[in-house]
Amino acid sequence: MTKANLIDYIAEQAGLTKADATRALEATMSGIIKGLQEEKKVTLTGFCTFSAVDKEEKQGRNPRTGAPVTIPARTDVKIKAGSKLKEALN
Repeated sequence: MTKANLIDYIAEQAGLTKADATRALEATMSGIIKGLQEEKKVTLTGFCTFSAVDKEEKQGRNPRTGAPVTIPARTDVKIKAGSKLKEALN
């Protein structure tokens, strides 16, 4: 499903215009990003939990040349499915 498909679905299910559905989705994504930046965790009970995970600098290898490469430290996102999401898929 693409972002456009999701906006169409939200608009239909919630009885919103596509413009309102777009603003709702953008606000949701912005809220998740802000929560990860400030609190390192966002929980949507039953659906999923987003966690910001700090990764340390590490040594890797260029697969083409075999030369060692330093992979810089970064923040990654971990997503854990909640019980209702797992039930819906199984």
